[in-house]
Amino acid sequence: MKKEKRAKKIKRKLLNKYRLVVLNEDTFEERFTFKLNRLNVFVFSITAALILITSTTIIIAFTPLREYIPGYSSVSLKVKAIKLAYKTDSLQQVIAINEQYYSSIKKVLTGDVATVYFNKDSIIEAAEFDESALDLIPSKEDSLLREKVLLEDKYNPLISNSEINFVLFPPVKGTISEGFNTKDKHYAVDVVTSKDAPVKATADGTVIFSEWTAQTGYVIIIEHTNNLISVYKHNSVLTKEQGELVKAGEVIAAAGNTGELSTGPHLHFELWSDGYPIDPTNFIDFE
Repeated sequence: MKKEKRAKKIKRKLLNKYRLVVLNEDTFEERFTFKLNRLNVFVFSITAALILITSTTIIIAFTPLREYIPGYSSVSLKVKAIKLAYKTDSLQQVIAINEQYYSSIKKVLTGDVATVYFNKDSIIEAAEFDESALDLIPSKEDSLLREKVLLEDKYNPLISNSEINFVLFPPVKGTISEGFNTKDKHYAVDVVTSKDAPVKATADGTVIFSEWTAQTGYVIIIEHTNNLISVYKHNSVLTKEQGELVKAGEVIAAAGNTGELSTGPHLHFELWSDGYPIDPTNFIDFE
């Protein structure tokens, strides 16, 4: 019974009607009148508070005014951060490529490469085919097209002459004291020559390394066309710097006896094609 009385009392308080009157202070004239009860006032207050909170949240989240509130970053700052993130990613890719490039040069300098052995006979057998099954006689349309292309490209300066032979110039003249030997990991030829004899570039190219190393002394590496790299070690002095362009037969260094692995004046000469060492004596006559 007490609970029912208490509930009725609370309900009565909430639903009791009141009148809010706005009067003119001088004339006591009634200007506005509102009929209210406690429940209406409570609901109105809660609704107004929710509207105020919602509108404030929308203004902070979706308008530039949030930049003036501590803890929120500006739009321009976010754009700069995104651009810096892209630049950082690009720089990381460039650094990774450069690390691979320098790692390849280091392997060339130290001779730390794996020799690839393959069966030549299997390659020849795989390349064999029945020529009688092929029709190699050009058609009339094909012949006319070939003549037209030749006439169009006859005076084109952008097309190189593919028939030009790639000739290697001997870097020095002398006696070979130690030849190319893959079993001993000697991927070069040692040419005995007089001290300070001019060392010449074996072909046109770009100097990609020109520095001093503890084991091989003054070293210079040149990158040529056709994915060919030439290496010159144990020099007494270098005349070309990294990034310079050189011509075939141009003096790039002076032969010497520098480095821990040198036992006398000579040139340690290496040739690399597509990342694999090749015997220089197959292409160059040193004597």
